[in-house]
Amino acid sequence: MQHLLDVKDLEVTFALRTGSLIAIHGVNFTVDKGERVGLVGESGAGKSVTGFAIINLISKPGYISNGSVLFNGRDLASLSDEEMRHIRGNRISMIFQDPMMTLNPVLTIGTQMIETLQAHLKISKTDAADIALEKLHKVHIPSPEKRLRQYPHEFSGGMRQRIVVAIALLVDPSLIIADEPTTALDVTIQAEIMDLLRELCESEDTGLILITHDLGVVAQITEKVVVMYSGNIVEMGTTTEIIENPRHPYTKGLIQAIPDKRNPGERLNQIPGVMPTLMDIPPGCSFHPRCTIKGEICTREIPKLKEIDSTGKIVACHMVSAEGEVQ
Repeated sequence: MQHLLDVKDLEVTFALRTGSLIAIHGVNFTVDKGERVGLVGESGAGKSVTGFAIINLISKPGYISNGSVLFNGRDLASLSDEEMRHIRGNRISMIFQDPMMTLNPVLTIGTQMIETLQAHLKISKTDAADIALEKLHKVHIPSPEKRLRQYPHEFSGGMRQRIVVAIALLVDPSLIIADEPTTALDVTIQAEIMDLLRELCESEDTGLILITHDLGVVAQITEKVVVMYSGNIVEMGTTTEIIENPRHPYTKGLIQAIPDKRNPGERLNQIPGVMPTLMDIPPGCSFHPRCTIKGEICTREIPKLKEIDSTGKIVACHMVSAEGEVQ
């Protein structure tokens, strides 16, 4: 079966004066039509770089140095800038972290939506305005006719993010990449945006890649989770399996750090240490300086992903057996 998106052995390198640094190491995962996948990890894990690499938006001196990104069987990594412009916004849309950075403050919402539509479709301004209204209705913006004439500063943070979602949906993409779409929003609005994205994916059969550090958000919306650390996938499986039965010590640490996972009066768990920089990746397993179950092999050999138990979950850890038990 052909997947909507098939990322194979993806490697992203940054060419610096001091030498080349590999930011993403042989990443593999798939997204099917209507499937919701979470890319999870702390800042510096490589989540956003992976998202940008998928749509070929890696800024120099970065570049895709190996692997392929197959979208409906077509390798995006090999396309020219002109060919990619027809894919971005048309077939794949991206929702960025801060809607105020995404929206132009001196143009009305209507102008921005109409210009986006006319950049991708050969339609009249009137038809574009009708589509814009329809999308604002779809993301539950009240009084959309009035909203089209307003500027971004006239909206709350949650409403601005809804508008960004509406813009991402303008040309009915097959895949949406959402990069920390709820970072600046309060918990209630976060839940509303997540419910909105789930609703849209289900009704439009749209694939979703949700990039986030928050496993609590992931648990609300995704069906599959890809956990990343220092540019590597360390664990991947269904959301239920990852949340309820994590195997990699890093995944366990992330889940134990979720506030509602602790017992009353118990201190919030914290993973010791920090994510290493690209210039300071330790030998062996890059997580071993922070790991509580590391062995001698962890300090010298990079662990490979292996399938464990019968759930199809894969884990990269020397200390976890094929049965999923700590050795």
